[in-house]
Amino acid sequence: MSATHGTTASLFKQPRAVWAVAFACVISFMGIGLVDPILPSLAKNLHATPSQVSLLFTSYLVVTAVAMLVVGWVSSRIGAKRTLVIGLVLIVVFSALAGASGSIGGIVGFRAGWGLGNALFIATSLAVIVASASGGFGGAIILYEAALGLGIAVGPLLGGELGTISWRGPFFGVAVLMAVALIATIAFVPALPKPEHRSSLAAPLKALRHRGLLTMGIMALLYNWGFFTMLGYAPYPMELDAQQLGLVFTGWGLLVAAFSVFVAPRLQARFGTAPVLYGNLIGLGIVMTVIAVGVNSPVAVIVAVIVSGAFIGINNTLTTQAVMLVSPVERSVASSTYGFVRFIGGGLAPFVAGKLADATSLSVPFYLGGAAFILAVFVLASGHKLVSAAEKNEAHGETVRPTLERVGATPEPGYRPVIVAVGATEDAALIVDEAAAIARDTDSTLEVVHVRETAVIEEQAIDTEDADHARAAVLAHLNHLAAHGVTATGQVLTSIGDHATAGRVLAQHAADVEAHTIAIGRSPRGPVAQFTDGSFTAALTHAAASTVVLVEPGRTPHRLTAASLEELRTKSA
Repeated sequence: MSATHGTTASLFKQPRAVWAVAFACVISFMGIGLVDPILPSLAKNLHATPSQVSLLFTSYLVVTAVAMLVVGWVSSRIGAKRTLVIGLVLIVVFSALAGASGSIGGIVGFRAGWGLGNALFIATSLAVIVASASGGFGGAIILYEAALGLGIAVGPLLGGELGTISWRGPFFGVAVLMAVALIATIAFVPALPKPEHRSSLAAPLKALRHRGLLTMGIMALLYNWGFFTMLGYAPYPMELDAQQLGLVFTGWGLLVAAFSVFVAPRLQARFGTAPVLYGNLIGLGIVMTVIAVGVNSPVAVIVAVIVSGAFIGINNTLTTQAVMLVSPVERSVASSTYGFVRFIGGGLAPFVAGKLADATSLSVPFYLGGAAFILAVFVLASGHKLVSAAEKNEAHGETVRPTLERVGATPEPGYRPVIVAVGATEDAALIVDEAAAIARDTDSTLEVVHVRETAVIEEQAIDTEDADHARAAVLAHLNHLAAHGVTATGQVLTSIGDHATAGRVLAQHAADVEAHTIAIGRSPRGPVAQFTDGSFTAALTHAAASTVVLVEPGRTPHRLTAASLEELRTKSA
């Protein structure tokens, strides 16, 4: 039996629409880092105080926060492409106006318009990439994560280099690069269908009635208070020029990207989401205290800021995971609500810090930022049971968890199937065929489990496919198998962003039905993501009582164990 309805697509063989939006994402994610190296230069050249310059963050982030409440409403009515284009136009116009401005007040005002454009762009860019990518959502997520990491790392470096020419350089640089991205987006991104259900304008605020989302949102607000206090004020005591500041924040950005992608999932798998966040927030509190105590020592501040990148990378990943775990609302609504609350904290912090610094000393805002991190620990503790229950797949209050939904005929009791877990990838049919061969050899029923995932990156979380599409995918597999005389049943496993929990849910289901074997294929996200601690594959392998095998077309199934996972991780490193 061979399938003809799926082929493996190369990660890099993506439509031009994907590359256009990915390029724009890189420039957008440069964001804060691009401006940070020129803060002292702005203060000097425009005869402004640090507290006045800090309003660049406040206007940008407060407008971004408010805009997060309406972007879903706007996008559901005019479509994702139009929302994306409007966002890009606003960024181009207002970044250019900021560069041409001759006063700090003008720049602060234009940064507000820039923040509106960025909110419209960021809120829809991930959805557009996922909808436009070939080979399923896996490759799209890799590209989005790559754009995120590249933007965070390169932004300060480019800002520092352009800042050596003039403080206007980073603003004009963004305008030019985003103009290129705008033209490419208009030319290459096709019109995407509007969602079937329009978002409610009040939905994000109503979502705050849910205790879990409110608790995690307040924790994120406090975290962002400390984070943006550091970004807004740490450049001043470093006493470096724009180029040197760019190098410092590039080191910071590299740690943010690396710890977000590679370290956070491993720590989460080993210790759990809440314990890692406790340690991480305490670590950030210590770092901020070091900056406050050593505010007159440039070396101490530089080292502390670079080290903070590791904590920030972990926190950005796990905080969003925690929000999605405890939010009993649609992913897009949860993202909007979370973004609103967290950016409010980030926007108010520089303003308050500036007033404190003017009235007292430069160390006081850092002490307050450190206190915000520690206070976030206590807020998280108040919602600890919600997060822990969601991770353990236990109902507790309003928490949501991965679910299994039967598709097709209900099997007879005691059917002991071979389970094959597949996702929305082009080679899914080939993986199902390989699993069907195992089922035939063991005289077992085949159960196709389609894993419907939520993509969680930074503060963004979207459902990569709707429920109807997932059910249709299972039915297509079942019809294909029936045509070849294979007895099969189907399920849809809906994940919520925590891949490890979804893996454990499938392992428990396999135990309940006494599955003979669980078959999985290669992940389009690559071996590093698939076999690392905290992944769906690793959690499934560790938790399953049944045999777990990795199947690939034309190859002998490879049994997965703790030892073989370690071997695969080593080979992929």
